[in-house]
Amino acid sequence: MTLRGARVALRPTVPSDVPSLAAIRATPEVYARWRGGADLVAAVREDLAEPGAEQLTIEDGDGDGGEGEVIGMIQWSAEADPDYRHASIDIYLDPAVHGRGLGTDAVRTLARHLIIDHGHHRIVIDPAADNTAAIRCYGKVGFRPVGVMRSYERGADGTWHDGLLMDLLAEELMP
Repeated sequence: MTLRGARVALRPTVPSDVPSLAAIRATPEVYARWRGGADLVAAVREDLAEPGAEQLTIEDGDGDGGEGEVIGMIQWSAEADPDYRHASIDIYLDPAVHGRGLGTDAVRTLARHLIIDHGHHRIVIDPAADNTAAIRCYGKVGFRPVGVMRSYERGADGTWHDGLLMDLLAEELMP
């Protein structure tokens, strides 16, 4: 099923998307956050094989970058325990399309789908604490900071970096 936002389309990722997604992952801005080693084609394939995660390819749907052009990937997973049920989202977007609202539209489109079609009442996302552009993007959708997760992830340089836990309750989703 393809999800349509105001400016993007989100569709299930297929093997033919792997080269485009690997090229996006290879850009310095995305690689710094997502990494993946020397073989990014293999890294993307590993992402697609991750149990419990659903990957969707993000396509530019407004014509700016060419109708149907692959511009990134968004994925989600869910906590199945009914007492802790929620969904989580991760995303990367080609830096060539940053600043156009496409990431915001992709996150909003997936969040709406998770709330309406899957019945989630809460969604979480966890950008690096220093990723101000991502934090601003998620805030436009309605995500709110919950707290800083200290020394949350190891960076490419081997040192630990903080993450920011953000969440969105169903009634807080911004149109």
